[in-house]
Amino acid sequence: MAAANLRAELDSLLLQLLGDLEELETKRAALNARVEEGWLSLSKARYAMGAKSVGPLQYASRMEPQVCVCTSEAQDGLQKFWLVRAGARTPEEVGPRESALRKRKGPTKTAEPEPSPAPQDPLNWFGILVPHSLRQAQASFREGLQLAADMASLQIRIDWGRNQLRGLQEKLKQLEPGAA
Repeated sequence: MAAANLRAELDSLLLQLLGDLEELETKRAALNARVEEGWLSLSKARYAMGAKSVGPLQYASRMEPQVCVCTSEAQDGLQKFWLVRAGARTPEEVGPRESALRKRKGPTKTAEPEPSPAPQDPLNWFGILVPHSLRQAQASFREGLQLAADMASLQIRIDWGRNQLRGLQEKLKQLEPGAA
């Protein structure tokens, strides 16, 4: 009876693992397509603006990231990755600014730290009127970043599933020494 339950659990885990592997392959193909589109659009922009107009010499002297990769541990113990835009606030940052009680005698002015301004769009480094192909390249690379974060989360889930699968197979071998 216990072996039948283990086999059922093994089958459902195997189906989930195969579905995750298929999803990973789909996301990999999409990532490759986005990166390819990005480089093609970037080369079109270089052709339109001139090779020296789109290159490292136009980069800002002080670059700031447009997105940050965040990670958290889900309820099932697996890590999940996601992207947060630089101007957006993470859930941990949202909430009361003071944890202490305030006196009600009157308004007191406290110096609150000014939030850092949203980073400048890197397309402005290349001029005000940039070609559409440069905007397309930026959009393709942004989509690629999102896909990469999704793939990292999926890969962790696949690794966890493979470990679970191995554990269930070992348990099944112990219950049925003559099988497999």
